[in-house]
Amino acid sequence: MPEPLILVDPLPRTLDMICDPPTRARLEGLGRLVVSDAEPMAAEQVEAHLPEAVAIVGQTDLPAERLARAPRLRAVINVEGNFLPNVDYAAARSRGVHVLCAGPAFAVPVAEAALGMAIDLARGIGAADRAMRAGREAWGLESNAGAFLFAGSPVGIVGFGDLGRALRRLLAPFGCPVRVYDPWLPEAAIVREGAAPAGLDELLAASRVVFVFAAATSDNAHFLGEPELRRLPDGAVLLLMSRAGVVDFDALVRVVGEGRLRAAVDVFPAEPLAADHPARRLEGLLLSPHRTGGMPEAFLEIGRLAVADLELVLRGLPPVLCRRAEAETVDRMRSRPVARS
Repeated sequence: MPEPLILVDPLPRTLDMICDPPTRARLEGLGRLVVSDAEPMAAEQVEAHLPEAVAIVGQTDLPAERLARAPRLRAVINVEGNFLPNVDYAAARSRGVHVLCAGPAFAVPVAEAALGMAIDLARGIGAADRAMRAGREAWGLESNAGAFLFAGSPVGIVGFGDLGRALRRLLAPFGCPVRVYDPWLPEAAIVREGAAPAGLDELLAASRVVFVFAAATSDNAHFLGEPELRRLPDGAVLLLMSRAGVVDFDALVRVVGEGRLRAAVDVFPAEPLAADHPARRLEGLLLSPHRTGGMPEAFLEIGRLAVADLELVLRGLPPVLCRRAEAETVDRMRSRPVARS
């Protein structure tokens, strides 16, 4: 029997970025690798190997007609982080091909950064540092005007996927009552994680700190608009950590500019943020250039998740670590592809 063939086409990642030496050795032990990570794999190379390929690691274009030319294909593993429109998902399902995404690798890094930003905004840590460097600091109790203790504060989490659940675990020592809004989950799944299910309006009105982890879908653009933002209590903190499209960003800038809220933002409607955007000059807005998940540890975790699930699939078992492209949701959750030049 010929050795299994695995295509590795991972840009914008590289194999060295996502595989430490032990993970690379496990991947190589699964079969013969055909790797193109200095540039996207050429169409001619893809076509030449499709008939023998058992797996594709990366973001190769896979329309239905290409999948039809890959009779041995059993798994496609996206290592970019979100489902993209490069795959005909229905055709893959019909052929029994697992389409997976290693996005869960980013859960802990993003959650950890979000927690740090929330504490910064609650306690005014960064603001006090900037004031002191500018020679306009207040001291002692006066310097804590508007600050509040994060520990014990009511927290709301909007979107309770991998990121939201990772944050919930990190919140445990702080004793924060946690409400969750996620219309894609049954209440039992939320209660099992030690949180209280809530409607969106209830969560916003009752929370002093709100973490937004909701995925952008075809039907939730700007569902956190100005009316929703104004339901938050005065002085509350909001953290936008998942996809900018779920929030009316202009409204967020207006409400923060009024001093009603403080906010942290790691994702923006257009990236990079325009040099003259008013958000860059806004007090009360903590800015992060889409960096919270981009840690070396996260990228190496991508490789570990992908290889572990690929080992299972090639043994005839279902994958368990990566996110699966579910028929009911994948068409609503696809992200914009990263440019592959």
